[in-house]
Amino acid sequence: MSPLYGTSPLLPNWNRPPQWTEGRLRLELGGRAFRLIRREDMDALWEKLGKDEFGEDEHMPYWAELWPASLLLAAWLLARNRDIAGKRCLDLGCGMGLSAMAGAAGGARVMAVDYEEPAVRHAAANAAANGLSLDLAVMDWRRPCLAAERFDVIWGSDILYETRFYEPLVRLFRTLPAPGGRIWLADPQREVSRSVWGRLEGDGFRVTRLHEEIVPFATYRATVNLYEIILP
Repeated sequence: MSPLYGTSPLLPNWNRPPQWTEGRLRLELGGRAFRLIRREDMDALWEKLGKDEFGEDEHMPYWAELWPASLLLAAWLLARNRDIAGKRCLDLGCGMGLSAMAGAAGGARVMAVDYEEPAVRHAAANAAANGLSLDLAVMDWRRPCLAAERFDVIWGSDILYETRFYEPLVRLFRTLPAPGGRIWLADPQREVSRSVWGRLEGDGFRVTRLHEEIVPFATYRATVNLYEIILP
């Protein structure tokens, strides 16, 4: 894997880390303000889950939180807007839509997908509230609904938190990029995804670690790495 080459901070030096206030969040990123709304937090949604939602396809409400990796990815997209402006781009696991909105704000034509229908609804509402246009769809990575499309840039944040996601994602990484396309993944440092990058190289991808930054949010912080993946 190629060495890290980005060291300058992408995120603002917030006096106080951003956090939800009565279901609302305001972020200043890349010289632009984003406003997000959620109707219920992750803990409240968790309590409502039924037994049928704890099977093989767990419907965990992770989308109802804003994770540090998505903050760094959004900042990266705004900083690299020249690389995405006018391009057809795909956001995998869009959650409430922050990274998709950052891409759209940077001039990209963004398709955003998520496995959870409530996440897609929230992403649509947040994009509309910020005056941004997204194409949105509910999609299972194992059964993609984008077979006829190709994308110049594909991105995702914190989507490798379970090893079972590796194989379906690799299939998408082989079939969805346009010629010369690239994939950007923001991932927090943790054991479950530590071996992924070497495994991708073993499967024929070129992997470059682009950036590392400590990302604060609410009462916690995480070290997040941003990787570029290309299939030569």
